[in-house]
Amino acid sequence: MSLKAPHTGQAPDAEVTQAWINLMRAQQRVLTAIERDFKDAGMPPLGWYDVLWELARAKDGRLRPFEIEERTLLAQYNLSRLLDRLEKDGLVERVTFDEDGRGRWVVITEKGRGLREAMWEVYGRSIARHLGAKLPDTDAAQLAGLLSRLT
Repeated sequence: MSLKAPHTGQAPDAEVTQAWINLMRAQQRVLTAIERDFKDAGMPPLGWYDVLWELARAKDGRLRPFEIEERTLLAQYNLSRLLDRLEKDGLVERVTFDEDGRGRWVVITEKGRGLREAMWEVYGRSIARHLGAKLPDTDAAQLAGLLSRLT
């Protein structure tokens, strides 16, 4: 274990570069596997789950669009299209709250809660298979601790 001070704006050394490469490859491979599991189960993509999860855990099951964007990895343009699709499928509703009609909540519906729960069944098993089966609990805890330092 290195006792060097953390890097401060310099070019990364070989260990930091390799950590970055491994992190990006692992993320891509696990996300691809999880997306495949959703598709094989006839479920929508992971982005749907992320939005429904954030809404389900929000106070009163509602958030403003910018809050959803802040809590997920979705860009505003993609989020707007996804919210349109979720609303069309009856999974969310948009509710106006400003007198001038500009402010809107996105509210999860019961149908949306049900889909999120069904998706979790697939997602939970997928996380266990693609991550949990490859890391003992102590390694998973260590990885979680290390990654939390980046966030």
